[in-house]
Order: sequence, then C-alpha cells, then structure tokens
Amino acid sequence: MLLTLKKLFSLVSVFLTSLGFAQTIGLQSFATGFMSPVEITHPVNDTRLFVVEQGGIIKIVNSDGTVNASPFLTLTSATITSGGERGLLGLAFHPNYATNGYFYVNYTNTAGNTVVARYTASSTDPNVANVSSATILLTVNQPFSNHNGGTIKFGPDGYLYIGMGDGGGAGDTGNRAQNINENLGKMLRIDVDSASPYGIPPTNPYVGIAGNDEIWSIGMRNPWKFSFNRLNGDLWVADVGQSAAEEINKIASPLTPGLNFGWRCYEGNAVYDTSSGTCPSYTATVAPVTQYSHSFGRCSITGGYFYTGTANPNFANNYFFADYCTGEIGMISTSGTITWGYDAPNVITTFGEDKEGELYVAVGGTIYKIIDTSLNIHDFTKAGISFYPNPAKTSISIQNSSDSTLALAKINDLTGKIMVIVSLENQEQATVSVADLASGLYLLTVVDTKGNHYQSKLIVQ
Repeated sequence: MLLTLKKLFSLVSVFLTSLGFAQTIGLQSFATGFMSPVEITHPVNDTRLFVVEQGGIIKIVNSDGTVNASPFLTLTSATITSGGERGLLGLAFHPNYATNGYFYVNYTNTAGNTVVARYTASSTDPNVANVSSATILLTVNQPFSNHNGGTIKFGPDGYLYIGMGDGGGAGDTGNRAQNINENLGKMLRIDVDSASPYGIPPTNPYVGIAGNDEIWSIGMRNPWKFSFNRLNGDLWVADVGQSAAEEINKIASPLTPGLNFGWRCYEGNAVYDTSSGTCPSYTATVAPVTQYSHSFGRCSITGGYFYTGTANPNFANNYFFADYCTGEIGMISTSGTITWGYDAPNVITTFGEDKEGELYVAVGGTIYKIIDTSLNIHDFTKAGISFYPNPAKTSISIQNSSDSTLALAKINDLTGKIMVIVSLENQEQATVSVADLASGLYLLTVVDTKGNHYQSKLIVQ
C-alpha cells in the first residue's frame, strides 16, 4: 500500500456535514492517572470532582484538572474485595455535606456481600476523609460475584437510592428480582436522617405490609448506573441486559414508588422467562424509554446523565450513555431516538457531572470532558499542527508547535465510520498507524488538550 499525504495547505477541508455519522460528540482530556475508575461525582455546589477507583481509592480532581497527591479515602483489602464486578462501586454525598461532612459508599466486603456505609470528612482538611468514621448502614448478601449494581445517589426527595443487581448468575435463576422479600434486583430507598442506622421513607411500597421495607421498585437485572436530572428530578436508569437487549428507563418526577421494571419476566420489551407463574402482564411493568440490541459488537450499557449544562447547547434534551463493549457514546432524544455519536479508544466505565451540569466520562485511566466538536472545529492551517507520512508509508507523524499539546487522533471514512482512534496523552508529537487502511479518502481529526478540533482530508492510495 502506498500512502500519499500532500502538504496540509493543499488538503485542508471543512467538516463534511453530509457524513452519515454526523459526529458532534468529542472528548477533551481533563485528568489522568486513574486505575479502574467506576464513579465520578461531587458534593452539592462543589467545584471538585471525586473519582472512585474500583480497588478502593477515592481521588479528588480540582476544577483545573489537577489531581490531589493524597487520596480522599482509601479502603484496603481488610475492608473490601475487588476484581471482576466487585469492589468500591459507589459514592454519594449527603445533601448537607457542606455542614455535616457525611458521605456514603457502596462496596463489596471481604465476604463478597454489598455494604452501604457512611463516612465523615475530616474536620480540619476538606480534602481528606476520616477513615475511622465508618458506620455500616446496610449489608445485602450476594449469592454470586456479579450483578452487584453499585450506584448510590440522593434523590430530589432527600432519600438515598441504592441500585441492586439480581445477585448474579445467568437469567436470575433464583427469581430474586421479582421476590419482594429480597433486596436483590431492586432499587432501594432509605432515609439516612430519621433513624440510626437509617429510617424507612413512609411512601416506600411495602411499609406495613408483606415485602422488604427498603424496596422502592423491583424487577432490575443490573442497574449499572442511574442518575437524577439535577433540574427537574427525573430518574434515568440504565439496566444491563441478559443476551438480547440493553434498556434505558426514565421515571418522570415526582417519582412513583412500587414500580416493576420487569426482569426476569421481560428483557427490554420482550418476554424472557415467565415460567414462575407469578409474572405481571407486560403492560403492568415499566416500559423502557428505549433499548438497543446486541448487534455491531454491543453488549452492556453504561448509564450516564441527561444533559443540563449550558456550554454545549446542541446537547440539550439528550440523555448520554455508552456501550461498555464497543466504547460508543450514545444520545437519547426526548422522543427515545438513539444517536450513536462517538467511539472511545477504550472501555467506558462511568459518566460524571459537575456542578454546572457539564458531563465527563472515564475511558481507561483518563477522565475526559464531553464536548460538542461542531462548536470548535478548526482548519489545520489555523494552528501549529501538521502531519506527514513516515518513510515506510505505513504511518503518519503528527506534530504540534502551538501552545497546547495533543490529546486524540481519529480517522473516519466517508460514511462516518471511525477507522482509527488513538489517545495521544498530552504529546507534542505522535505517530498514528495507517497500515490497515484501504486506498481512499478519509477525514483526519486531531484534538488538542484545550478541546480544539482540527480536521483535514487524508488520502491513502
């Protein structure tokens, strides 16, 4: 294969809006150096982001992207078990954290069971937690090592919501998600303020009758990430599917207790297993706002957030999520239509939201800010970025002489399909392989660490 790359000033092109992919989602490198990040969150009105690592460490990222040298909290192997789907999985700050210093974590203990515990921040250093302040609120026995859920968040009602998977295994053989006497396969809701270790919200559906008092809703398989719309209180739940469909559920505010999300009777909007004889009709369950199939390599949803920020107005009225297997970021419109908009260079484990409603995503060990690339597309000739072929004609050298550094490079074909994507990790010069590209015309995009996107035609022949 021969590679011909002419001088940039003869190849510069504007973004082709006719491309089928119509790409507008981009990632801007924000903070690096993380190991298996599984949650990004923050206290109310706090400009810091707190990144949870599955192995047991919580790190603080400041508003400029710098990471504090000392962790906020470290849980050791004496407290947690990590690996696979186990570990430190969730973090939520009390709505009054600024005054009481309370925060809550969800982790897998050494027996393999789910624990929700409260800790307190140091009274002298806001960047450090008091590791000896642990109070265990709730323990849920886990029969298997997977489907732990893990997300915990305070809802608009001030109660703590806890996402619990069905206990693992395949197909929920124990029919735990529909069993109202088990906390597995549920969304739990507790009141951390009314009693010790916690109270029960009086509107929980099984208060005073048969069924566990902590249950808020039933019929979940593995809700790997749920979130509340910070402006209107709507709840979005991404529930990982079994073998056919990944589903996204939206519950409009004010939130209704006692809902049934259908699993294991239904996977998405299709029958899965109704052999128990106790399944409700499909119309009596919560229908997904949308779902997607296990095609094109997709297999497991990572839930995100409904965009409520202002920096990217084209993102308004869309819920962001990702597929773990393909690294694709998708958007769901208010009509339920999915638009796939980005292929990340690694798996996406979690999303995050800052106090202004801007969104972040963990890709491998890096936290990226999600941006709208259509707002800052530039020609290569307007920056100190250039690219040239190597002597063997199998790669291109990308160089940057501007005051920023390189963050990401990707190559699309003219259908919009991403053919090559490489994280450049704050480099001034990088090499990108094109050895596997067939002859033809491509679109090369380079992103710098300031979030600028530079695009040009790339001719391979």
